[in-house]
Amino acid sequence: MALATFGVVVLDCPDPRALAGFYAAVLGGTVEADPEDSAWVDLKVPAGPALAFQRAPGHQPPTWPAPDGSQQFHLDLTVADLDAAEKGVLELGARPLDTQDRARTFRVYADPAGHPFCLCAC
Repeated sequence: MALATFGVVVLDCPDPRALAGFYAAVLGGTVEADPEDSAWVDLKVPAGPALAFQRAPGHQPPTWPAPDGSQQFHLDLTVADLDAAEKGVLELGARPLDTQDRARTFRVYADPAGHPFCLCAC
C-alpha cells in the first residue's frame, strides 16, 4: 500500500506567472493563479501531471552539463516532430543546451528560468 499519491511537480523560479505561461504555450493547459498571491502559480496540463511554479528570490538555475554539479531535475517532453517543437520552444524563449547531434531522438534546452528540459521524439 502506498503512503502517498503524486501531487505536482514544483519548479522554483524568479517569475512564476511568466514560467507558467512558457510551459502553457509548450504543453497546453490552464494557468491558475490567485490574483492576491504572485508567489505560486499552477498549470493544469491536459495529459500528464500538473506543474506548479513557486517564486524563489535569488533563484540560481543549474549549470548544464556540470561535471561537478547536478542538473537537479529535468522534464522530458514527448513531441511528434523534433524540428517543429524546437522552433516553437526557441520562439517562446528557451535556449539550446545540447542540440548538436541531430541524429539523436532527444534535444536538451533550458526554459526561460534556466531549468533543463528535453524534447523527445515519440
